[in-house]
Parts: sequence; structure tokens; C-alpha cells
Amino acid sequence: MTSRIRLSMSVWLVVGAVVLDAQQLPHATRTFSSPSAYAPDTRTLAGSTSELRDLVGRFNDDRAALLRFHTIPGSPARRERMRAFGDAWMKALAGVNFNALSQEGKVDYVLLRTRIEYDAALLGRQDRVQREIAPLVPFSAGIVTLAENRQRLDFIGADAAVQALADIAAKLNAATASAAAGERIAPATAVRAAQEVDALGAALGQWFTFYNGYDPAFTAVVPKPYQALSQALGTYAATLREKIAGLPPGAGQLTTGGRGGGRGGQASGEQPAVRANEGPIVGDPIGREGLLEDLRGEMIAYTPEQLIEIGNREYVWCEAEMIKASRELGFGDDWKKALEKVKGIYVPRGAQPQLVRDLALQAIAFVKQHDLVTVPALAEDQWRMTMMAPAAMRVNPYFLGGETIQVSYPTDTMSESDSLMVMRGNGPHLSHATVFHELIPGHELQGFMAQRYNPHRTLFRTPFLTEGWALYWEYLMWDQGFHASPEDRIGALFWRMHRCARIVFSLNFHLGRWTPEQCIQYLIDRVGHDRFTAEGEVRRSFNGAYSPLYQLAYMMGALQIRSLMQELVESKKMTLKQFNDAFLHEGEMPIEMMRAALTAKPLTRTYTANWMFYGNVEATRP
Repeated sequence: MTSRIRLSMSVWLVVGAVVLDAQQLPHATRTFSSPSAYAPDTRTLAGSTSELRDLVGRFNDDRAALLRFHTIPGSPARRERMRAFGDAWMKALAGVNFNALSQEGKVDYVLLRTRIEYDAALLGRQDRVQREIAPLVPFSAGIVTLAENRQRLDFIGADAAVQALADIAAKLNAATASAAAGERIAPATAVRAAQEVDALGAALGQWFTFYNGYDPAFTAVVPKPYQALSQALGTYAATLREKIAGLPPGAGQLTTGGRGGGRGGQASGEQPAVRANEGPIVGDPIGREGLLEDLRGEMIAYTPEQLIEIGNREYVWCEAEMIKASRELGFGDDWKKALEKVKGIYVPRGAQPQLVRDLALQAIAFVKQHDLVTVPALAEDQWRMTMMAPAAMRVNPYFLGGETIQVSYPTDTMSESDSLMVMRGNGPHLSHATVFHELIPGHELQGFMAQRYNPHRTLFRTPFLTEGWALYWEYLMWDQGFHASPEDRIGALFWRMHRCARIVFSLNFHLGRWTPEQCIQYLIDRVGHDRFTAEGEVRRSFNGAYSPLYQLAYMMGALQIRSLMQELVESKKMTLKQFNDAFLHEGEMPIEMMRAALTAKPLTRTYTANWMFYGNVEATRP
């Protein structure tokens, strides 16, 4: 395969758009390695060591065991147990001879200590959230008691169960009446309370099914009051969402559980945990102190205001490059017109999988030809493709990736206007910089290596590394000349502008400065998004499935990795390929600690983030 596949420009005009003929697209052939090529390099595996890897693994296993047992939402006992667990581990860490550890061991020590401290901060945030929604869920303690008693195997009699349900129902009725009377409740608080009610209803359902049909006395008298209470809980949750928060039916229901903070646990672009919906976007700003809490947990030394300034500075570079490419296409300084031309080039329905395959193979060939990173044969062979459901495209109209790339393109159930927006956002030139982001050398290669090198560090997974690695490759492929045409450069710059905008709009929202509508308009005005894609981006950012820092982590992580690469490669301490391979072999962690591992930076037991990877930044603009 040549280092660059050029799409045929034999086209026809359809309502002002350039639709590439599927029959005239290049047809790349995917080949597969012999299984004998899958044999591991045992030397690199043997080099992946830390004295504390078993200790980190024990912490992770013990923590997971506690969370599997203490599953009841809003439970004070759950928070108390997790807090005590963290305290016990901090005492145990104090007994470790830090100075006797290797550099890898010291890295794991600091990572584990930081993680335990951050977990404690998040427990404090949960305390605050529970206090805020407590007036809306006065019946919570009754359900929690029933559920936790069952988990402790403290069994209940039929008469006591009926009485407990009656007490819960009375408090639920009072709360429902209060909500119906028009009590002033913030929409975000109402949605949080509704999600709590849903979770409590699920816990009550588990309690009921444990006894029902097995205990004759219970089965004789409890089902009727339980069914009435279960229905009333559903009605109350709907009232909170629809009457108070103003959401349409079915909106704002968590399917996997949202987070008010914490590191993103997904590989690239985890499917949103909230069902796709129309209606208002009800976000939940965590405020400046919450942001600072999360930044400490992610080991980022900058303030929210400084990060906004970095986003603004990076945008200035992007806009200047956009203007250069726009001039090449004959649009002068009006880069938005040039972007419209590029977005107006797409393949017909049914042809997108072929385009994605060809772009993926092109990127793999380019990386291997330029010897930029090691691509194991099995990693190259194992990636797969699926098509994204229409509902998922409502909150993410672009690719999602990792080992399986999910292709966003219209189906026969979507309206013509929605279909057009999805095609405009996934044309060949915009996709040129996103397919490799999701696959190789981006998320697919990253996930493959993380499973095989220092896998104990998945505990420290962070979107700053996960998303930062994929965006770092967008930077690197740009620098290596991967985008030869002005159309491809405009497509790549659109995405880099998008990452800049994510920093600015997400932080301004969480600082309480901007509304979701202002965030949408910002994406339209500054990046050139269509309304459909801008709204989907903002909805996805604030629907509870992502931590507050997730969207800014893309560019900040990439800037960290690029800074570290320059530190090691430009000083001739490593070649570019050695750096990229070494980065993947270290495992998953905040990038400041990756720097400590790769540069042998001196560490102390109480080390905290201090790396100013972008230099000194004075916050000057919102």
C-alpha cells in the first residue's frame, strides 16, 4: 500500500454537496498475519516490573469486593465503610519503606496514595450531594435499611415487611405532594433526585424478589403493597424529571450510573450512560472547588482559569492554520466557507464502512512505513467494526473506538435533516484524522498494550492519558505530513479546534459561567459545528456519563504527552519510536507520573503535581 490513499474526485452534485461515488472509492485489501507472529517479546514483558504491583492489585481487588457488597445508593454505611477502608490503606502505605523502592515502585506508591486521597475527596462530594437531595428522598433510609439488612442476612418477617413498606409509602406520598405543589427545585437537583429514586426502586426490587415466591408468608401479603410502592416510585421519578426538570418522558434515566466526579473508566468514547433524548440539557456544574478537587486527583497543576487560557491559545494556532488551508482552496480568510466545502464532501449511504476500513489501513501503513511505534501483529489483526445505533448518534454523531470501531452514519429510520448532519460530520476529510484516533496508533493500540504491560495500573486509568494518547497522535501525524491536501488539513484542524472548544465550554459551564445553550452556540460559532452535532456534543458532555474533566482531558493530555516527548526526544535521550513504545509499556496513569517514570524524576512519599507542561500561564480570558 502506498503511504497515502487518495480518494477519487469523480463526483456528482447533490443539493450543493459533493457525494463520492462508492464504486470509484479505492478498495484496500486487509491482510492478516500468521499466528506465529503473535509470539510475545519476552524481554519487554520481563522489564514491566514494580515491587508494589501486587499491593496495587490487592487494593483494587479489595476495593472492588467492598463495592460489590455495598451497592445501595445513598447509603451512609457504604460511604462510611469506604472511608474507613481508605484510612486503613493510608496507614498501611505509611509502613512501606519508600526510599528502598525502585523508581517504578515509587511511581506506584505515589499513584496509589493519590488515588486513595482522591477517593476520599469524592466521598466528601457524595456527602454533599446526598444532603442536597435529602429533602426530595425522605424515604431513602427506609429502602436502604431493608436492602442492607437483606445483604447482611438479617431477614424480615412478613408483617414487618408490610409495615416497612407502608412507612416508606407514607414518606413517598408526602414528597410527591410537595413536588406537585410546585416547590422551587433546581432542574439539576431534580434529575439527581430522580436518578436516586430509580436506583432505590431497583434496590427495593432486589429485596422483594429475594423473598417473594420463596417465603410463603411474605408471598401471601407483601406483593400488593410492594407493587403499589414500586409504581409510585416510578411516578415520582417521572414527576421530578418531567414536571420539575422539564425533560421529556424517558430522558435523564441512567442506565449504567453517572458520576459527579472521578476518572473516566472507559476506553475511547464510552457509550453514554444516559438514554438519548430531546428536550433541555440539564447539566450539573460542580463549581470551582469541585474542579480543583478533580484536577488534584488527575495530577494537573494548573487552575481551571489557566486551562481555559491554554485552550484559547491553542485555538489561535488552529485558526491561523485554518486560514492558510482556506487560502489554498480559494476562500481567502473565510475559513468557515472552506470548512463548509469540506463538510459537503461525503460518501453515500452504505459506503462509510469501506471508507473507514481504507482510512484505517492507510494510517497503519503510514505509521509502519515511518517507523513511529511498534504495532504488534495481533493488535493489527484484531480490530473490528460495528455500526452505531440511531439513538446513540443523537448524543455522539461521530466514531467511537477501541478494539471495535463504531461507525456513525445514517440509517433508513433517521430523518433527512439528521442524516445529512451525520454525513457532513463524517466525510472522508473529517474522518481522515479520526479513524486512526480510534484504532491504530490511537485507542486500539493503546488498549491492547495496556492489557499486556503493567496491567495493575488500570486502577489509575485517566482520560488525560486515554484520550490524550489518541489526540497526541493527531498532533504527531500532522507533524509527520500525514494530511497532504488542504481538505485533509481542514478536517484535522476542525477536530483540533473542537478539542480547544471542549476545554473552554466545559470549564466555563462547570464554573457556572455558561449555560448549555451558550456552550452549543460556542461550538457553532468558533468551530463550525452544525446545530445537530453541537447539541449532541454538549448533551454528551453533561449527561452524567462523563467526569467533569473528561472533555478537556483530550487536549490537555495530548499537550502533556507532546511536552514529555519533546523533553526526551529532542534531547536525544530517546528516538521517537523508543519514546512511543516506552510510553505504552508503562501502563495507565496520570501523565505527570508517566514523566516521573520515564525521566527518573526524584519522588518523595508526599509528592504532588507541580509540572507546568505548558509553561507559566496567566489567565486573562473567560
